[in-house]
Amino acid sequence: MPTKAAELAEVVVSRRGADRLKGGHVWVYRSDIAAADGIGPGSLVAVKDERGRFLGSAFYSSASQIAIRMLSRDSVTDLDGLLRERLQQAFAYRERVVENSDAYRVVFSEADFLPGLIVDRYNDIFSLQVLTQAMDSESVRQSLVTHLIHLQPASVVERVDAHIRELEQLPSRSSDLLYGEKTNTTFSMNGVKFHFDALQGQKTGAFLDQRENYAAAATYARGEALDVFCYQGGFALHLAGNCSSVTGVDSSRPALEVAEKNAALNGREMDWIEANAFDLLRDYAAAGQPYDIIVLDPPAFAKTKRDVPTALRGYKELNLRALKMLRAGGILVTCSCSYHISATDLLSVVAEAGRDVHRNLRLLENRGQAKDHPTLVSVPETAYLKCMILDVSR
Repeated sequence: MPTKAAELAEVVVSRRGADRLKGGHVWVYRSDIAAADGIGPGSLVAVKDERGRFLGSAFYSSASQIAIRMLSRDSVTDLDGLLRERLQQAFAYRERVVENSDAYRVVFSEADFLPGLIVDRYNDIFSLQVLTQAMDSESVRQSLVTHLIHLQPASVVERVDAHIRELEQLPSRSSDLLYGEKTNTTFSMNGVKFHFDALQGQKTGAFLDQRENYAAAATYARGEALDVFCYQGGFALHLAGNCSSVTGVDSSRPALEVAEKNAALNGREMDWIEANAFDLLRDYAAAGQPYDIIVLDPPAFAKTKRDVPTALRGYKELNLRALKMLRAGGILVTCSCSYHISATDLLSVVAEAGRDVHRNLRLLENRGQAKDHPTLVSVPETAYLKCMILDVSR
């Protein structure tokens, strides 16, 4: 990959693409590429408008609909040095905003000005995920791993998303160790301990974006609690310190097995149920099973805009069933990690569900992702997680 500005191939973007960049966004879609002749996959390129004005340096993808991901408004003459600087800045930011945890997101792609890269820390293990052709190039890979090793982890592990690699037309690769020998550790969030297996589980591991929401939910916890889509017990274990009983529900047996180990690690006795959440909530609501606090943290229902109507129906059904089961004065914690579902959309759905079951709802907290998953205000796609905490009365 070239590193001198004079050697960079040029990509010309349309007026619409140029206006998007000038407005602060960092993506240009393929439909707004006016010229990109002979440019190799993952190249570092100079971006210009149709009048020849320089707009910045970017990574180019020959496969993705996001053809350009801006790296800098300036000419990049030392890519390795820039990667090192951006990683250092990302770590320094986490040192300012992360508290009471040795697990957090270190690099959040565009929000840390390293488009196409995710790095999570779990105690002494770094978990890396590559999302683009540019970040997958051998020279960039070597730079990233070298700079991460300088931060002295026990291991650096790469987690592979086969679907993303297919979309980026990258060769197949397995999740594997890139440095060190350690693949298992324990980490803590808000004083709660968790097991971590670097080569198993979803994404790069635990759902670190909910870390601050776990702590917030725990402040309202009391009585009997139900954590739906509990995965490895994030919300459930945080609620357990203040509740008389906690039940976690998930359709994944492997996730529940880890949740049980996490409960034992914290000296907690909890109930875990392997079940389809929609079926269980329907049956429990019909039976009048009561709870004092219910958490709904489903996977993304809307992967695209086309999915939104179906997703909203799903969110409404979940919240309606949960509201039926809450005692007067109960707490509903309801979440969505679908970017295409806005906070307004989610609140509207919950309000409709409340009206349908004759519950009065008061919004106690309207929350988002943890600060280690920063939102870049010029890139709305970096804001995706919604977490609402509501007081429920009759």
